[in-house]
Amino acid sequence: MRYRTFGRTGLEVSELVFGGGWVGGVLIHQDDDTKLKVLRHAIDSGVNWIDTATKYGDGKSEQALGWLLPELSQRPYVSTKVMLDTANLHDVAGQVERSTHESLSRMRLDSVDLLQLHNPLGTEAVDPNASGNAITAEHVLAKNGVADALDRMREQGLTRYTGFTALGDAASCRRLIDSDRFDSAQVYYNMLNPSAARAMPESWAGQDFGNLVAACKRQNMATMVIRVFAAGVLASDERHGREVVITRDADLDTESRRAAAVFAALGNEYGSRAQTALRFVLSNPDISCAVFGLAEFSHLHEALAAADMGPLPLTALDKLNQVYATNFGL
Repeated sequence: MRYRTFGRTGLEVSELVFGGGWVGGVLIHQDDDTKLKVLRHAIDSGVNWIDTATKYGDGKSEQALGWLLPELSQRPYVSTKVMLDTANLHDVAGQVERSTHESLSRMRLDSVDLLQLHNPLGTEAVDPNASGNAITAEHVLAKNGVADALDRMREQGLTRYTGFTALGDAASCRRLIDSDRFDSAQVYYNMLNPSAARAMPESWAGQDFGNLVAACKRQNMATMVIRVFAAGVLASDERHGREVVITRDADLDTESRRAAAVFAALGNEYGSRAQTALRFVLSNPDISCAVFGLAEFSHLHEALAAADMGPLPLTALDKLNQVYATNFGL
């Protein structure tokens, strides 16, 4: 396992972060023996961070960690997230504090290493291009807003660092990054949409995340890559019913056709589909870590092997550039 510095925190974090989310779902959907077997093997193989959220399985992911963490050979870093009820934004501080204490109670922890805002960002209170959970940069940065509330959780010793999920409006995400109020950002970045780390050709169509990785680098903020497998579309042609597309200008059918174009160009010489997707993310030296989800034990072996293979070679990245230049041939 290779390790990278987690931005300004100085923490040395494994390139692979164990994702406790809904799509992979091993901490939510599997039996207890499998949960323990998978997590133990991940930690014993060098993975030293687990990322979860209060909304993952309506608390089931955090509840699982409550009994799993004491069973591990060593205590990994743990991050979780707060998602605000947008109908109750007059009580941001209260929401953040209650959510934090509830998460810690479920996980049986006194504190977490990273506490993150989970709402996507919109350009106005009701943004037609954002989800119903979207909030604005003003809600975050204003006096007694989310940033202040997260800082209070840090002052109370409930978290060491704070961050946010950089989804929704890219300009609003950049405003939060440039504010220098956060230690990390979770960034959407994968082979179907790498716009968070590069300029895209004019012919490419998709939600543009405006090179948020570079913005984080300027502030010495850590970047946690999310959606490495694009909700599983990149990992396999098989569908499990938990695929949720979270970017604009995309749907499951379009994402599937984009993935087909990617692998038609790359073939199978870089590992399995999932391994190729993971190696693509790890090819970027400016990201801090990749959060990967898994559904079963074999997926962990696959991910660990991909990390051992290392970044994709330049020849593969050149082939991808050609795919983007033709907008996946669509």
